[in-house]
Amino acid sequence: MRALSFFSRSGSIRPARSDFSWRRPLGFLPLALVLSGCAVGPDYTKPGFVLSQNFSNTSQKGEARPAELARWWEQLGDPVLNQLIETAIRENLDAATAKARVREARASLDRETGGLLPSADGSGSARRSRSSGEDPKMSNLFQTGLSASWEVDLFGANARKVEAARYGLDAAEEDLRATMVTLIGDTASYYVQARANQARIALARRTAASQTETVRLTQSRFDAGAVSAADVANATGQAASTEANIPSLRISYAEALHRLGVLTGGEPASLAGLMDKPRPIPRPKLPLGSGVPADLLNTRPDLKVLERKLAQATASIGAAEAARYPAISLTGNISTSAAQTGDLAKNSSISWSFGPSLSVPVFNGGALAAAAEVARAQRDASFLAYRKGVLTALEEVENALVSLSQQRQRAAKLSAAARAYRQAADLARTQYQSGSSSFLEVLNADRSLYSAEDSLIASQLSITSAYISLNRSLGGGWDGTVDTSTPAVRDERNGPRLRKLTPDN
Repeated sequence: MRALSFFSRSGSIRPARSDFSWRRPLGFLPLALVLSGCAVGPDYTKPGFVLSQNFSNTSQKGEARPAELARWWEQLGDPVLNQLIETAIRENLDAATAKARVREARASLDRETGGLLPSADGSGSARRSRSSGEDPKMSNLFQTGLSASWEVDLFGANARKVEAARYGLDAAEEDLRATMVTLIGDTASYYVQARANQARIALARRTAASQTETVRLTQSRFDAGAVSAADVANATGQAASTEANIPSLRISYAEALHRLGVLTGGEPASLAGLMDKPRPIPRPKLPLGSGVPADLLNTRPDLKVLERKLAQATASIGAAEAARYPAISLTGNISTSAAQTGDLAKNSSISWSFGPSLSVPVFNGGALAAAAEVARAQRDASFLAYRKGVLTALEEVENALVSLSQQRQRAAKLSAAARAYRQAADLARTQYQSGSSSFLEVLNADRSLYSAEDSLIASQLSITSAYISLNRSLGGGWDGTVDTSTPAVRDERNGPRLRKLTPDN
């Protein structure tokens, strides 16, 4: 880099007569101001994608209508779930971290914007000295001054940096919304898992109690010589097997409960009192609108994050390209020195200087060109990430739609199977007590009934989980305001103070 300075001027308030006119360099200022509006590098244009008119798994009438994403979880009609989500929005640590990133991005934008403005620094000093020799004398020297500089944004390097920072702020705000979408979906998912585990525990207890009663009846018949010892052993084994499922279900319930506690910003077991009273698995109102694929570009905040990062990477190309062009800076300073403070304002003690400087890249071994190529490659990576994000979003919606549709059909069949197995179990038990059927038929009927009812609960969980996944994949989330201005950590002492000599442990 070679720096060339031109048209500099310095002197006192009353400079000596000279052939040089200080108006000459100022004549270049209008030109500099015009050039400061120039820009290099590509201007960002939001890419367009050709998408299908409808989702391929939209089969039911009304599903193509726009999705109702605002506060979608309230459609489940569970006040406890609503309370948990409200708490998670306020207290979740991932959300708080995303808020901090918004503040960071906002501060970065302010910092880059400051680069477009002139800077000024003041200085002052006071010195007392004593000369040596036979007749030493004491003397004072007081100095004060002001210096200012302004970089003319000749080819838009600083403007591109501001543009990139603005896109970065947009990305941080959309990332906060994406965090909210994930948080709400996770809270709802773990909540319905907890309710499903409660339902499965209750079913296992009821079934085990019924099977224990069967053991008692079989033992009575064995004592009367009506059945064999094998029937007693089979009845006892089946009851024990059913009871053995309960600890595993309790583990799953505890894991979901603990996850909910952390999601809502508390300790793992902080929601035990709220969740201990069982409630049914929330069920969505169907059918649901899913909109069209193009809606995802506007409703999914994670896609907006990727698009804003693409815009940010595009602006960074301009900043890298501008570094390859000349740069102009305007600098000036005024200073005064005197032996007494009262003489600082006298003309004879005041000096000043002013002048622009030009920096021209002459030789840098291709580093600046390589930096511009790095920025272009990063822009390409951002574009591909955006494109991949769109395809992934489409995949998630399609999966949720087919899962919701197929799980509804499966639940209908499982409900019919559970009714049939319940009837078969009642008939087998009645016939066994009357002696017209074997105990093996009772065991098989009880086992089939328990399996069908447990599968039905799991299917009901799958329906609600698919509903949650659909709303999450469509971009549904928090529609209220989020305070991003309040820091998580408040510093009480920021002003100057005596430094501690020994650090705290």
